[in-house]
Amino acid sequence: MVDRLNSLARKLPNWVFYVLGPLPAAWLLWQGFNGALGVDPVKVMEHELGLIALQLLIAGLLITPLRRFAGINLIKWRRPLGILAFAYVVFHLLVWVLLDMQLYWDQMLRDIAKRPYITIGMVSFVMLLPLAVTSNNRSLRRLGAAAWNKLHRLVYPAVLLGGVHFVMVQKVWEVEALAYLATILLLLALRMRPILTWISTKRVNRPV
Repeated sequence: MVDRLNSLARKLPNWVFYVLGPLPAAWLLWQGFNGALGVDPVKVMEHELGLIALQLLIAGLLITPLRRFAGINLIKWRRPLGILAFAYVVFHLLVWVLLDMQLYWDQMLRDIAKRPYITIGMVSFVMLLPLAVTSNNRSLRRLGAAAWNKLHRLVYPAVLLGGVHFVMVQKVWEVEALAYLATILLLLALRMRPILTWISTKRVNRPV
């Protein structure tokens, strides 16, 4: 099963992600302009686009643990997932700027300064921006592998802040939002050396 999945991952071209990835955003936009998203379509679009962005970021975090602990190699999908995630963050932000705030820049700046969940969301966006700009082979060559990898570790605090932003947006403690945040914390914890050492020890000492 693992070998079959790895073979499929190798054969699936990256352009599939870029062709199919924007379709949910297009569908949401079509529904919004046709009155299919209820009484507050802008808020629904904001929520759904932000949620898809968070799901894609989590999917990107999941790739390393899958390879390390299950032998499933989806590393080829990391870049398209990351680029799509950033695109959905931009879609989410554009709906807020253009449709929700309607380009009232003074009000937006006040909200960013005064509303912690917006502040946190903007910090996460700023962290993701250099990662999106450098998600190409040319940047990798110019920066060098070590510097490029160090820069792209910004995804960890960015995703964590994205999860906190999602929890705070709900205004109340919702199970769904807390589950996403817990998943992010777990995936980040799996990258910590003490936990990796403990898991490796358990696997070595497992009775045959």
